[in-house]
This record gives sequence, structure tokens and C-alpha cells, in this order.
Amino acid sequence: MTQNTITLTTSPLLFYSPGACSLAAHIALEDMGRPFSLQKVLTDKGETRTEEFKRLNPKGRVPVLIRASSTLTELPAILLHLGTEEPELAPKGSEELVRTVEWMNWLSGTVHACAVRQIWRTDYFADDLAAHESIRRKGRDHLAVAFNQVEDRLPLRSWAMPSGYTTLDPFLLVFYRWGNRLGCPMRETYPKWTWHADQMAQRHAVIRALATEDISIWK
Repeated sequence: MTQNTITLTTSPLLFYSPGACSLAAHIALEDMGRPFSLQKVLTDKGETRTEEFKRLNPKGRVPVLIRASSTLTELPAILLHLGTEEPELAPKGSEELVRTVEWMNWLSGTVHACAVRQIWRTDYFADDLAAHESIRRKGRDHLAVAFNQVEDRLPLRSWAMPSGYTTLDPFLLVFYRWGNRLGCPMRETYPKWTWHADQMAQRHAVIRALATEDISIWK
């Protein structure tokens, strides 16, 4: 095994926070149907910013996936890795692979890091409290544009990739849930995405993950 090879030699351990983007990795692990462990870390209590957690992930974020061989951070990397471990969850062929990377990079690096964070973590962008409301408004503008792009890009009554369900689909569910949490009219405005969320809600892996995290897609 080379230094850069990633393998699961023992049951993986996922550090997650209920309802955070780590939900997508949690669902993917449930989808795999293999043993895994969970460690809850409450982001709203500052538990990812402790020195103990930062020794695990200096970026101070979830998810973190621990295997016997290494530690993996960043949700897109974790989802793509889990797909390689379970071919039924992986994109099929080089075209689907690069399209999956395209989706995940945009969702993580733009929609989450900018639009969602502008609304929920306004202090990240400005110390001046007087500027926060303007930042939140701009975040909602960005979010509406991004959500419209998701709706436009999703196929009609299908999963995100032409070949079928992949680890990209739980990632899209995270943002649909966040839209509901932010008061966006998801069901009224995004029919294709809502169909996708309804199908996700029926999957046993999603049902188990939501129950464990004690959260709902719809509120």
C-alpha cells in the first residue's frame, strides 16, 4: 500500500453534529450497510473549536472520518471515498465522476461556504454588528440564486446522476433541509428538488440517520 492509498481496514468512526453537513456522510455510511461508529460533536456549543477536537481536525469542522490508516476531512472527499468503497453508491464512468466533483465542489465551496454561512454565521464575515443584517440579506440573495440553479440542473423525477443514486444525493438533501430550516418555500418553489427529497425520505438509510440525529427534513 502506497502512502496515498486510502483503505478502510476497520469500522470507520464519523464525527458529526446533528443536522450539519455531516448528515450526508452519516446517510452514506448507513447506505453502505457495514458497521460504523458515531461520535457526536455539538457545533453550536463550540465543541469543534476545542483544542482536543482541533488536534483531530485543525480546521475545527465536521465531518471527520477516522479509519485505522488515516483521518479524512471535508465532506466531498469523504463522500467520494465512501463511494469508492461501495460501488453501488459511486458515480458510473469518468463523465459522472467529474460531474459529481463539479456538484460537490460548488455545493461545499460556494453555496455552503458563502450563502449559507452568510446567513447563519454572519460574524465570520464582519465584526461590525451594524453590518450583519445587510450580510444576511445578501446571503439570502445568493441562496435563492443557488437553489434555482439546483432546481434547473436536477433531472425530472430522478436522482442527480443519470446512472442512479450516488453519495451526491444525500449532500443535496442536506441543502434541501437547510432551506426548510431557513424558511424558504421549498415545496412550493422547487418541485424537482422536492420530488428528490420525498424519495430520499423513504430510504431506510435516511430514516435511520434522521432518527439517530433526532432531526427532520421538513423543519
